[in-house]
Amino acid sequence: MAQHFLMSAAARTISLKAILRLSDADAWTMFRRLRWPATDGAPVCPHCECPICYDVTRGKTPRYRCKACRRDFSPTSGTLFAYHKLHIRDYMAAIVIFVNSVKGISALQLGRDLDVSYKAAFVLAHKLREAMIVEMKGATVGGDGAIVEVDGCYVGGHIRPENRKEDRKDRRLAENQTGKREVVVAIRERDGRTLTAVFKSEDASVDFIKARVEKGSTIHTDEAKGWEKLRAKFPVKVVNHSLAYSTDEACTNQAESFFSRLRRAELGQHHHISGIYLGRYAGEMAWREDHRRKPNGTLFSIVTKRAGSMGQSVDFCGYWQRAK
Repeated sequence: MAQHFLMSAAARTISLKAILRLSDADAWTMFRRLRWPATDGAPVCPHCECPICYDVTRGKTPRYRCKACRRDFSPTSGTLFAYHKLHIRDYMAAIVIFVNSVKGISALQLGRDLDVSYKAAFVLAHKLREAMIVEMKGATVGGDGAIVEVDGCYVGGHIRPENRKEDRKDRRLAENQTGKREVVVAIRERDGRTLTAVFKSEDASVDFIKARVEKGSTIHTDEAKGWEKLRAKFPVKVVNHSLAYSTDEACTNQAESFFSRLRRAELGQHHHISGIYLGRYAGEMAWREDHRRKPNGTLFSIVTKRAGSMGQSVDFCGYWQRAK
């Protein structure tokens, strides 16, 4: 019997042990090569992109001066790790821990592993999620002859039932709900990528689906009425889950597989996902689902390269939670 890829040595091309054994100089060299692959790690000015820079290091962190604009910068200037306070080896270790966690990792656990505060681990984790999901911005799926599965997963707004049966209310009714319940809509192409977004209802996601699915695609959905509006643009095949999970005509098992990973992340790692961050967690799980067959060294390289090339975080930079 053939061995599963994820159980083979080919899936383990980087380890936390290897990162922790690096010296500071070796860790900086690794980060520079991932940030500036075109020059094999030679610094390029982030302000004017001049390739001629001089070494002006005066401490532990490398510093460079651009010949053209005469501005100083470090390897992390203009990246997600700008103005960093941790050692570069700690950031590299955090990325390895993060990509190796197939169901995600909580900020509390990441903070314990790195010996940093909960706030520092929380911000760092969200920055890494930002690096993961940047590839989904404006992306589309499907095309001529492609099959795209669409489904929704409701998250949040849990109402604890009363102790006595006679005091319990029907939690399915709108008047007995908290209003915090949201739906993660997944668009998943067969043998392709997964796109996610968060809405108040499945009906509200129709325009998003129409914009992200290419013309010529065939959409598979369940029997929810919210998907009927898609018939105006796409051929739609429906599977009735009260009769079968899949049929020869339609199947949404690939979308359900993604939701399984999202549920395991919520129940087993985070326990609670806040509504304002739900889209980030959904995007992270979609990225993990799409890259699940790649070696962990490849995942590490992808996240590190993006962290070094996408610029500073918009949401988590500076005094992002200062009370007004």
